[in-house]
Amino acid sequence: MAITYDAVRDRAAPHVGSRASPGLRRLALLYVWITVATGGVVYFEPSPYDALMIGAVAVLPLVGLVALPRGLVVYLMLLCGIVAGGYIASTQAGVLGVPVTHVTVTLYLALSSVVIAGFVAYRPETHVRLILSAYMAAALVAASAALIGYFNVVPALYDILTEFGRARGTFKDPNVFGAFLVPALLYAFHAVLTSRLSRASLWGVAMTILLFGTLLSFSRGAWLNLFVALTAYCFFVFVIAATNRERIKLILSIVLAGVLAVGVFAAAQSIPKVAELLGERASFEQSYDVGPEGRFGGQEKAADLVMQHPLGIGALEFGRVHHHEDVHEVYLNMYLNTGWLGGTLYIFLVLATLVLGLKLVVRDRGGDGVSAVLVAAFIGMMLEGAVVDTDHWRHFYLIMADDLGMRARPSQTP
Repeated sequence: MAITYDAVRDRAAPHVGSRASPGLRRLALLYVWITVATGGVVYFEPSPYDALMIGAVAVLPLVGLVALPRGLVVYLMLLCGIVAGGYIASTQAGVLGVPVTHVTVTLYLALSSVVIAGFVAYRPETHVRLILSAYMAAALVAASAALIGYFNVVPALYDILTEFGRARGTFKDPNVFGAFLVPALLYAFHAVLTSRLSRASLWGVAMTILLFGTLLSFSRGAWLNLFVALTAYCFFVFVIAATNRERIKLILSIVLAGVLAVGVFAAAQSIPKVAELLGERASFEQSYDVGPEGRFGGQEKAADLVMQHPLGIGALEFGRVHHHEDVHEVYLNMYLNTGWLGGTLYIFLVLATLVLGLKLVVRDRGGDGVSAVLVAAFIGMMLEGAVVDTDHWRHFYLIMADDLGMRARPSQTP
């Protein structure tokens, strides 16, 4: 993607920082692209993305590429309330260092999300496409690495790129890897719908790689995420389409995408070890889900603890003291990690982002449809949060920032 940045008009909303030269701004945009493109490499923490994002948080306001409309001030205040609840809950834990570190990471993710939202609000269409371009590059690298590892193309990399027979690519966790690919899959499908045939075929290849990666992650949460997000995206596009011709094109594309998905699934099923693991993972109730010590039993314990501890019990305390693993349900987990204050603010933030996102999609009727990609991706992650802890997923905060930044776009002066 060629990165260009023309001079833009001053806007009515307040800006953070001073206006820099066009050349410096182009360098800042390149820096943002590189930062997001490293988001698919998460073998260790802090990751390269974290180090670069801290730099972006400092640089973007300094070069004047961040707008701060009132809506984003509210976003910042909600995130600060959640973090404050986390620090208060840390005082209830048996150890202090672990929960405080966890909440401090949440603080970093919150601040970076606000800055990215302000970056998007400054020039929504240009900046969102830059972010999605980099995200697509990150997803393709991660998915390609996963396929190389899973099919043992480079034997020395098999143990690095897989875990327990599941593809994880450049991630530590197959579940996060699978979920990370979903927004990129949506964007690729969107590009198929909106591109000429020659370019659409290339995007179709990208979709195939991403579909294989998602499937071979064997993540039930990621599969649910993908199904919900794609359904939401198709519904949005069908409703906001300007003409019936666009609706017909969508229907034909859905049929072709379905054929592609069936082909990917059939190819995967032809491999014995894949077929065996698919059959095992396709069950909605695994042996480790049921019983008092299973996932659902742990969530019942977590719900009881939430009622007993208004201030929370501290981040990661549940897995350390009360159960053999984490909650695997982000909304319960946030009540435990940040108390009734932080948990309630978190749910309000998620629901507010959903409502504002839906309004954004309606407002974009007849537009380029990127808002439908972002909002559908957020809906998929929001629902996946019911089966996994998503509160420290970097791409969750990135997509939420994109949604809210586009919704908060300031008006231009005449």
